[in-house]
Amino acid sequence: MKIAVDLQQALATRTRDGAAGHTTARPLAAGEGWCVDDVLCTFGPRDQPFEERHGSVCIAVVAAGSFDYRCEAGRELMTPGSLMLGNAGACFECGHRHAAGDRCLSFHYSPAWFEQLGADLGVRSGGLAFRATRVPPTRRLAPLVARAMAGAASTAGGARTDWSELAVQLAAATLSVMNEHEKGRTASNASCDTATAWSRVAQTARLIEDTPGDDHTLATLAACAGVSEFYFLRTFAQVTGVTPHQYVLRTRLRTAALRLRRHDAGETTVLDIALDCGFNDVSNFNHAFRAEFGMSPRAWRAAAQGRSGVLSAAKRPGTPRE
Repeated sequence: MKIAVDLQQALATRTRDGAAGHTTARPLAAGEGWCVDDVLCTFGPRDQPFEERHGSVCIAVVAAGSFDYRCEAGRELMTPGSLMLGNAGACFECGHRHAAGDRCLSFHYSPAWFEQLGADLGVRSGGLAFRATRVPPTRRLAPLVARAMAGAASTAGGARTDWSELAVQLAAATLSVMNEHEKGRTASNASCDTATAWSRVAQTARLIEDTPGDDHTLATLAACAGVSEFYFLRTFAQVTGVTPHQYVLRTRLRTAALRLRRHDAGETTVLDIALDCGFNDVSNFNHAFRAEFGMSPRAWRAAAQGRSGVLSAAKRPGTPRE
């Protein structure tokens, strides 16, 4: 995927030049009460994490790489397809003790904008503060995640993406998901919160992201991690929030979705993309793709040429920046 290739090129440049790790933010779009930046980080295991502060409500789509994220709500390993959550004014720390680099599409909302959205959705003010650090890859959010990644990867700077609609849809869906699952949240993953366990999962997740079309099974992934299948299944699910099978499937579908939205996608058939991404036949691919994104691969490709999805919203006050 181009979005991951850009990260690898930035990391290679840092290694070649012997430069220090750094973070760059490329503004993609902004509106009344919200903005979105393409944030690329080249920090690595040898760089010392430092404390930062969220200047606004933050929902960041992890697009490539992985990193440790720690804030008042807890600590999690962030992997591609998940959402990093941050409350306005909250302190946080990101670290890369397992592998270098990450890329996120960071949506920022002013508190007033977010409060108004909550009121529109019928969410009480007490339910607006994130009590978790992350939303793992889920089917409900998959179309929004894929659209955000496709927009950032566009050679036209995301010109084909309606960021204003996407900003509203992502915030509304995240609030809805978090409030629905709040009562069912379990205790932290302290049972596997060790440097070794997190490192194994982080390396395995990157292997899947780099080679989504390979024949990844529980047995092969556990062997790569050097642990038993039972231990790997339990640890991977505790650290990422999804099972290895779910992670592989969503990575393949997300990769296919991004390829279908590329400007030159018409030169590659749906069958070729399905096979390249690890699906054995186009029928299984079509079924899985429709279940994940709510439309066929051909319809998804066609939607890249026009607007996709409409969610109206009232005017939002303020314009946040971090």
